[in-house]
Amino acid sequence: MKIRNWQNFWSGIMFFVIGLGFSIGATRYDMGEAARMGPGYFPFWLGAVLAVMGSAICMTSLSKRSDSVPVEGIDWRVVLFVLGSVILVGLVFDFVGVIVAVGLLVVLSSLASHVFSWRVSVLNAIVMAGIVWLVFVKGLGIVFPSPSLFAGS
Repeated sequence: MKIRNWQNFWSGIMFFVIGLGFSIGATRYDMGEAARMGPGYFPFWLGAVLAVMGSAICMTSLSKRSDSVPVEGIDWRVVLFVLGSVILVGLVFDFVGVIVAVGLLVVLSSLASHVFSWRVSVLNAIVMAGIVWLVFVKGLGIVFPSPSLFAGS
């Protein structure tokens, strides 16, 4: 067997390793069962699905119908923007709250794109913040602490 699509091969390996890592890490928590899920249930199965997807992607790189694609260099600018935005939002989350944090994350990580557009980025941020509010605050009833930035108001 010959690897024809190196991008798919290494992407599959990455997904497999990350999924396996999450599944193994989740076993440290109570798994529960489908009717009464413990804190380890969802990360375990999400990791397992990610590992299976990674395996499938990796297998497609061996197909004769697969395009021959070499691996190009890593675009470190993109990596730094995405990781940096996640780290920054993690640091300021308590100060700005969940809605602003989600919007900030979307806009900052969008800067990594080679076809960045402020209009699209801000629209995405508004839509994502709205979805987070609808799903987590209204749908699931999760109460997020008030941002300390507005605590004195």
